[in-house]
Amino acid sequence: MYAITADQVDSRHGADLADDALALIADVGGPRLALPADRTAGDEVQALTADAATALAVALALLRTGSWRVGLGIGHVESPLPDATRAARGPAFIAARDAIEAAKRRPTRFAALGDDGAVQPLVDLLLALRDRRTPEGWELFDLVETGLTQQEAAKRLGITPQAASRRALAAGIRLDQAARPALVVVLRTAEVRATRAPGSTDVAGDRED
Repeated sequence: MYAITADQVDSRHGADLADDALALIADVGGPRLALPADRTAGDEVQALTADAATALAVALALLRTGSWRVGLGIGHVESPLPDATRAARGPAFIAARDAIEAAKRRPTRFAALGDDGAVQPLVDLLLALRDRRTPEGWELFDLVETGLTQQEAAKRLGITPQAASRRALAAGIRLDQAARPALVVVLRTAEVRATRAPGSTDVAGDRED
């Protein structure tokens, strides 16, 4: 499974954004969350999902706001699941805890642990691409993400198809769209490897001492 711990950036000097983050996670994750996202200690929030695409989408959505650091933990979670995410336990949550501490020292504000190291550099590349995107690029990206063609999005924005094409290229929209499914495959592979690691247990099975 995938455990996400998010820590608000510079929370001592700003408003508490935990409720906003919980609403964002619920909107992005929906029924694919294993449990409703929770506020934990202070300004931290946690989420849990068995779906790699959802884990990536939630992490990217939080990071896009610029207000959160994100730690992604990959591995087992003890079963049966409790009623609340904050009460869940297992290696995935331990990895997420270590990851959020690592994220505090990383320029991308993201860290992944519990895998063989393949996830981190690939997500960092995607985040670097997104970090260079202008507000106009994000505007086009969001329209294309709804299912509009680039030409339809151009019409909605009141710009020419040629201008939209240049904006899409500068924003790396096609690269972004191609990278995310590939990252999902990497995340799935990492989860399989983590759950097959020596000493690990099946999520639906008994915990080993």
